[in-house]
Amino acid sequence: MSKKEDIKEEEVINEQETAQTEDNQDVEVEEVKQEPTAEELVQVEKDKFLRLFAEFENYKKRTSKERIELFKTAGQEIMTSLLPVIDDFERALSHIEDDKEAEELRKGVLLIYNKFYNTLEQKGLAKVKTNAGDTFDAEIHEAITQIPAPSEDMKGKIIDCVEKGYKLGDKIIRYPKVVIGQ
Repeated sequence: MSKKEDIKEEEVINEQETAQTEDNQDVEVEEVKQEPTAEELVQVEKDKFLRLFAEFENYKKRTSKERIELFKTAGQEIMTSLLPVIDDFERALSHIEDDKEAEELRKGVLLIYNKFYNTLEQKGLAKVKTNAGDTFDAEIHEAITQIPAPSEDMKGKIIDCVEKGYKLGDKIIRYPKVVIGQ
């Protein structure tokens, strides 16, 4: 063989040896990466457990809060449907007051109205206070019309309340309909 061939063979052998030593080093590096100890595994599982427990506690709090809100406004639909009945009672009472001969009728209607309204109040219904001269607030009132203000100080204020407003708990279920001064 020639020298060139011998040199090439030696280079190939050196490359193979280098590759083998690199493989051995990789094996050693892999051996250095040991499996986690039992304590580390326990700590990881404990952390997962604590996170899951905290998430479950937050879920319980959120659902109980939603439930309380639901119970507070569960009667909203029935209350809303009974509001026209209250309006009719109030109109009947104002009409009967004009008639002096129907004093007994007025007492009977007033008795029924008070009993009915007190029952609804016990369930959380309350009137939204609206008086003439109050400042108009779009978040609380519903303006149905504007009229020229009778005086300068009544501009932007409530002139008349056409329909009373009601709230159930803290939530307004019917906004008071008002006339405001322009």
